[in-house]
Amino acid sequence: MIAHPLTTIPSPVDRTAAAPAAARAVVRAHALTKRFGVGTSVVEALRGVDVSFFGGTFTAIMGPSGSGKSTLLHILAGLDRPTAGWVEIAGARLDRLNDRELTLLRRRQVGFVFQSYNLLPVLTAEENITLPLRIGGTAVDHAWLDTLIEAVGLGDRRAHRPSEMSGGQQQRVAVARALITRPAVVFGDEPTGNLDSVSSREILELMRSAVDDLGQTIVMVTHDPSAATIADRVVFLADGRISGVEERPTIDAILDRLRIDAP
Repeated sequence: MIAHPLTTIPSPVDRTAAAPAAARAVVRAHALTKRFGVGTSVVEALRGVDVSFFGGTFTAIMGPSGSGKSTLLHILAGLDRPTAGWVEIAGARLDRLNDRELTLLRRRQVGFVFQSYNLLPVLTAEENITLPLRIGGTAVDHAWLDTLIEAVGLGDRRAHRPSEMSGGQQQRVAVARALITRPAVVFGDEPTGNLDSVSSREILELMRSAVDDLGQTIVMVTHDPSAATIADRVVFLADGRISGVEERPTIDAILDRLRIDAP
């Protein structure tokens, strides 16, 4: 869990009590379709997906291999464009933005945690965390930086380079980097896929705390049913369509749905 209370932000909200009143969609997707290839070789990765993600919630996306979950995540994050349909982040329709506007929106409103950390080896932990700000020409809020570094438990690692840190520590840097801009939403693409079970649990608890303590919105693709139980809900994909949604997921409910959706 996050090590210390984050007093620079509003108090956390009771998700159960606030859910009906706080139904504000931070990310919305409508009729998303994605096709790859042409003619007889065309593959429909997404087939008319409608889904919303609400402020201060943690959602996991699951499904069999080839179900379209990674394609959906990349389109939601503005890293890829749909063949049809649209995505809205923080009130901005991505299909109405030019390339420069889309880049600025991703920089300011979207955080991303990758499976492979994606840290620059020549930079220290602190420099990697602040990289999105420096790329955007934004001044570093050092109080917020200090709060994040303390929160992810890297106070004694801020001057270390990736090669001097464990995989779990590198992913903590990646999580802090995703949070440094105070984005509207953080996307995670198998963020614990390269970690051992102990480090995986630590990263998941850190992300859970970012939702509970910071009011962050997180959307995570995972193949791990145990990892998905930390989320508020799980959205299941099969053959490019949403096959089900599980609120307050349990391991048994997740496994039952995955068995139903298995090819």
